[in-house]
Formats: sequence, structure tokens, C-alpha cells
Amino acid sequence: MLRSALLAGLCLLATPVLAEEAYHPQTLILKDVPAATGPAVSLFNGKDIDAWDAWLGYADPAQTYRPDHDPSLGAGGKGDIFKVVEEDGEPALFISGKTWGSLVHQGDYGNYHLRLEYKWSGKRHAPRLDQPENNGLLYHSHGEPGVVWGTWMRAVEFEIMTGSTGMVVPVGANLKATTTAVKDPAIIAPGHRFTVGAADYTTVGNTADWNVENARDAEKPVGQWNTLDLYVFGDRAIHVVNGVPVMEVWNLCDTDAAGVCQPLTHGRIQFQSEGAETFFRRVTLEPIDRLPAIEVK
Repeated sequence: MLRSALLAGLCLLATPVLAEEAYHPQTLILKDVPAATGPAVSLFNGKDIDAWDAWLGYADPAQTYRPDHDPSLGAGGKGDIFKVVEEDGEPALFISGKTWGSLVHQGDYGNYHLRLEYKWSGKRHAPRLDQPENNGLLYHSHGEPGVVWGTWMRAVEFEIMTGSTGMVVPVGANLKATTTAVKDPAIIAPGHRFTVGAADYTTVGNTADWNVENARDAEKPVGQWNTLDLYVFGDRAIHVVNGVPVMEVWNLCDTDAAGVCQPLTHGRIQFQSEGAETFFRRVTLEPIDRLPAIEVK
């Protein structure tokens, strides 16, 4: 979910600016991976998507971030934007990307290790024909469908986008996530990259501080299968791409009507449709009683 250019016209509440600090790439490894504390659950049965709810945004996705737009399409999209296909000899969940929307699993989960495989077909749709392939694994999804830009549920995003897979994005106004980051002038605004041992930094949904970039790009080329691991425990999470830890977040929370940021510790799993054909398979979830650790090699 990439929207930095769209925020210039918003009234923004910014978190404190990070002190200028030189970015130095780190080699990160995952340590002390927790064993499952119970049986694994398959979120994709390989036959249908009956356990998932589908929602579509706008007939013209270019309207998504405009203040004046037609009503969103609402519930729907199964069999077209979202469907089960066979890919490389086994069932896969296909997401078209042509119409933007969300596919949300009906289960509510916390304290888990989620693993899945995905790959891009290489086909992109307007208005992202000349932009990187884009999708997203959204967790701790909650509230009503389509409340964010008429298209998605409020959630924390494990970004799936060429070059930025593993980025964290709070999806929804005043939804927050804290991590450690430094300024990296090589990436788009706000230019913050996850770095172990750096200063704490809070990213806030729908503000100028809308994301923190992954530690590094660990994605395989378009057309190849990638493995994502998401470890969630309480209001903390770790994003792992092809075995490489690329993000750690904590103090995940959503601001309530009284202005109090309430901890996010559980919710639904949500896949985006956002401009690129994507295949997902082998989507499994198992309970854990702690997070693994990230170590600088």
C-alpha cells in the first residue's frame, strides 16, 4: 500500500523527526525461533474461499485517495478478483489486483506464527502500470470493512511490494506502530528504514510518517515463490522475508474516540488487491508463546 504522494494535501500530525544519522546496511538473522504450542491451522483449504469475506473499493481504483469519488462497490469480488486456481501443480489463491479491495479471513487470531508463500504473475493494472507490484498482508484487522479509503479494514500491514516487502504500514488514521529506524536518503519520504539498535520511531497511519521501510530487500524476482513469516505476540510482531528478518514492531495500537491508543493484540488476516496479480498458497498459522529474536550478524 503506497500512498506517500497522496498525503501532501492532508492536515498531518507528525511524530518527532529522527536525528540525522548515517544509514549502514545490517545483516540480520533470526534466532531462538519458538516452537508451536498447538496444532497448525490452514487458512486456505485449497478448494474454496468460503472462510473469507471479500470487499471491493471503487470501480476506478484511481478514485481511491480522492476526496470526491463514487461510492465503493462493497461486498463482492469472489470468483473474479478473488478465486482459487491451480498454479505450478497445486491450488493457489489468486488475487487479480484489477479492482482494489480486500479478502479477509473470518477467524480472529493472536499470538501466532503465520507462514505463507506468494509470487507475482508479472501483470499489473492501472493506475499502477508503471509502479512496483503491490499487495499486502494485513494483520490485527478489525472494525468494519472498507472504512480505510473505502477499500480496507483498519489493520497493521506487512507490506508486499517489489523492493519494500516487509515494510510496516499502519492502515487507518491514527493507528500506530513503534520500531527503531534511521534516516535513509535513498528511499521515498518519510525516508525511515528499520535498523536494529537505532532510536525508537513511531509510524502513524494517514500522516506524513506513514511507514517504516524494511531493513533490506529480501524478495525473489517476479515469477518466483517467496516465503513470508509473520510472528505476532501481544502487541509486538516480527516480519520475515525468505528467512531474513526485515522488521520488528511493538506498541501496536489504534486510537479510540477518547484519544487513547488501545493495544492491538489480535484480529483478522487480510489480503489486499492493489494493482498486481498475486498468487498465495500454503497459508498456515500456529500458536506460539513468545517471539523469536533478531540478531545483527
